[in-house]
Amino acid sequence: MKLLGRFLLRLLALLLLGVLALQLYFAGRIALMNVLAPQSTTFQRSEAWRLAVEQQHIAWSQQWVDDDALSKHLKRAVIASEDAGFVEHGGVEWEALEKAWNRNQREEAKAEKRVAQASPAAKARAAARPPKIIGGSTITQQLAKNLFLSGERNLARKGQEFVITLLLEAMLSKARILEIYLNNVEWGEGVFGAQAAARHYFRVNAQQLSAAQAARLAVMLPAPKRFEKRPSSPYVLSRAATIEARMPAVELP
Repeated sequence: MKLLGRFLLRLLALLLLGVLALQLYFAGRIALMNVLAPQSTTFQRSEAWRLAVEQQHIAWSQQWVDDDALSKHLKRAVIASEDAGFVEHGGVEWEALEKAWNRNQREEAKAEKRVAQASPAAKARAAARPPKIIGGSTITQQLAKNLFLSGERNLARKGQEFVITLLLEAMLSKARILEIYLNNVEWGEGVFGAQAAARHYFRVNAQQLSAAQAARLAVMLPAPKRFEKRPSSPYVLSRAATIEARMPAVELP
């Protein structure tokens, strides 16, 4: 028993050491981002692999532009749409996460009730369409996930996301976080970053985006692959008008 206890303690110590080493690795990578732009993100690499496998080629558009070459309209639009408290919070909006959790629980309960009352054929169709998951992630959390993590959903990955989020907030300025986010976020299949999106949808540079154009790009962020098929749909235009109306009140970092 003593030998088993010692073995388990050593195993636990090794696991803790591995976890600590991983956090130090993330911290080192983030510290470098103060002076070096990330060349790619985990999400981008996974998308590149998917495109290579599914389409046998990679149609890719991305070009880093510095903060002063990003439209202030776009910065305001994205903050208004994705994270209104960006300049104030410490990386995580706990109240928003709680609201998202409660809403997801209600949606899952409704979905289970519908399945229980459905016919066998309808049950099979419902099982293939899981309830929509509503997120409560801030811009910093989205950046943490895209930079380093996979798309799977579990407690360990979410916990790691929180740690990376706090590291980003502690080691980078809000302006730098937003700059990295806007240069790497997805705006369509193989379209990454503000410059690529501005060229792809409006044939202008990121610095030249108007308030209306910026608002339309901000609308697309939650589901860029879906919205790129109809970038001028009534929903996109209506939602963009709402975002544009909010933009003058947005404080930039």
